[in-house]
Amino acid sequence: MSRPCVPRGTSHALVAPLAFGLALGLAACADDGPATESGEESSEETGDASSRFELRPGVVVVVTPTGAATLEVDARDTLTLADVGPIVRRFEERYVGAGGIWEVTRTNPSESRLERFEGASQDESGVTLQWSSSDGNARGRVVFSNHGQADLADAGTVITFTLDEGEADGLALPIRCDAEGSFHGFGGQYNQSDQRGEAFRLMVSEQGIGRDPSVVESGPFFLEGDEHTTYFPMAWYLDVRGFGVLFETPRSVEVDLCASDPELAWFEVTSGEPLRAELYSGPTPAEVVEQLGRKVGRPASPPAWAFMPWIAAQGGRDEVLADLATLESAGIPFGALWVQDWTGIRMNLDGGFGVNYRWLPDEDLYPDLAGLIDIVHQGGHKFLSYANPFVPNNLDHFGPMSDMDLLVEDPNSPGQPYLTTCPSGLCATPDLTNEATRTYIKGFLSDMVEIYGMDGWMADFSEWLPHDGLLSDGSSALDRHNTYPIEWQRLTREVFDELRPDGDWAMFARAGWPGVHAVAQLHWIGDQEADWSSFDGLPTVVPAMTNLGLSGVPITTHDIAGFSGGPSTKELYMRWTELGAFTPIMRTHDGNDKENNWSWERDAETSDHFRRFALIHELLAPELEAFAAEAATSSMPLVRHLMLAFPDDPMVWNISDQYMLGDKLLVAPVTVEGASSRELYLPAGSWFDVWTGEMHEGGQTITVDAPIGSPPVFNLGEDRSDLRAVN
Repeated sequence: MSRPCVPRGTSHALVAPLAFGLALGLAACADDGPATESGEESSEETGDASSRFELRPGVVVVVTPTGAATLEVDARDTLTLADVGPIVRRFEERYVGAGGIWEVTRTNPSESRLERFEGASQDESGVTLQWSSSDGNARGRVVFSNHGQADLADAGTVITFTLDEGEADGLALPIRCDAEGSFHGFGGQYNQSDQRGEAFRLMVSEQGIGRDPSVVESGPFFLEGDEHTTYFPMAWYLDVRGFGVLFETPRSVEVDLCASDPELAWFEVTSGEPLRAELYSGPTPAEVVEQLGRKVGRPASPPAWAFMPWIAAQGGRDEVLADLATLESAGIPFGALWVQDWTGIRMNLDGGFGVNYRWLPDEDLYPDLAGLIDIVHQGGHKFLSYANPFVPNNLDHFGPMSDMDLLVEDPNSPGQPYLTTCPSGLCATPDLTNEATRTYIKGFLSDMVEIYGMDGWMADFSEWLPHDGLLSDGSSALDRHNTYPIEWQRLTREVFDELRPDGDWAMFARAGWPGVHAVAQLHWIGDQEADWSSFDGLPTVVPAMTNLGLSGVPITTHDIAGFSGGPSTKELYMRWTELGAFTPIMRTHDGNDKENNWSWERDAETSDHFRRFALIHELLAPELEAFAAEAATSSMPLVRHLMLAFPDDPMVWNISDQYMLGDKLLVAPVTVEGASSRELYLPAGSWFDVWTGEMHEGGQTITVDAPIGSPPVFNLGEDRSDLRAVN
């Protein structure tokens, strides 16, 4: 039977990303003719000698005689799979390192390029492109099919690369690097928005300390990390032309985004299993993010109090009560105290102090913890704490969990816990594939709520699962490493769903992988240095938040004013406070060097500054709560890359140091030490400086005065005299 001819679109303006190279199919624009072996009719060549297959109404796979495949959606070109052919790689990988960061080395590498294109066909399963290697050692197929998920049926296309003959440890697809395309997203990336020209591995890990390339090259990788080591990677990118691509795998993914070859981007999944990617066709970036959310899930909205400032307090019962009294007497509004050292204090070898890793209170530091929390509650505030999955071999849980076989085992000593170096010494990792482990941990997390009255906690870490650990269910730790944060955060979610079904709780986590969106609530961007470094300090906060937002994470937060390094200065603290006020969750951290870091109560000027911006954040809280409610169904982030609001303005596509907070406020924080002005771009529209009321017409780059206390913030369409009136 003949297939309807699909007219080729002549206008490809403003659309389709190219970036990602996943194979697309063809759809034959056919007259009645002899059937092919697959049962499809032979294609009739168009003027450009390409074959065209209609995948569904408005969606066509266009394949050239050499095998280049472009997915057209409503006459827009989206990604194009280049005609160089996929690559099959064989190798052995070794993970070397400590501190939750690994240097991955490959030995005995070899590869086969499937450079011989053998044609395309279509049947009920989709459009298939056949490829083989010239040496005959490998053969595979790329299939474009419609999305089977009902609510993505109109927006989603699945691209699968399957190796039919040969063996593989990695499968790679080539995407054409179109000049008008982009590579935004990839989860928590700290350097910039568009990653074109970069090559890196997407694998859950510690971020690293400092991340300065000059130090990384000469120092230990497992301490420093690099530009792309991150707690929350995603094999996902969004193209400014209005589509996005998600590689669906638990395994790490290597990307080369036009770095080795300016014409090609490569995406390699480190597995021999069929490579599966999903393309969401927008057509606007905001719609792409919404479509991604249908796949990976969306977080529960926080309660109203979560949008009030959170203040770090620690040092024991008396210190926390003193902080509570000081905050109240200073007139600083806040919704919660968060007390990380409720489990006890651990002195660090390099100075400063951290916390003990357990799920029990330190009775000496916090006698009658439940009574303390009750006092906080009586004042109308919430109490947040801290938890992570480490099991130190010198603390409470190690003995019982080891005896009960609840810990990941060492492959070199089966039956014995796998011990790794962690911040507190030697630690084991809970085996979350074992239901008994989950029950054990949930019992302590439940006690934190039921016995002590906690309203939430920082669900820290979860990046350290050893790649070669032995798991009780027999699954591969390689398949579990990246998804371990999902299971750790799922425990918290289960506790609160059971004990606080009314939603009166808050959980903030740092690690993630696609799918964590459905079980998490808030994500903070991790441990920045308490300095001005462009590699790991204050300037990295905005790119991390906007990239997470483009990756389907709607509510983000950060430490005022950083965690490691430092000590923080007064200027840094005040500038970080300004940024914190204009982010969804305004939250302080004492940092790794509490005694020397600057803080809100250090002098009168800082206290007044902090109080003013806490009041501004309080004023914004109802708006933030409303945006969060919207995000629960749309995944629209509260901190928005400018492209989400102004997708047709190419000037905003590569901006990494400004953002929209909601749909009206444009924020351009000062992140350079000593700066009293900054340059920024205003998109089209009438923009009102919230501090002066002065109106600026958009569509231009301007330089504005920005002394401490007046960070550049503009409101679209109307004056925000209410913000200006806060003193």
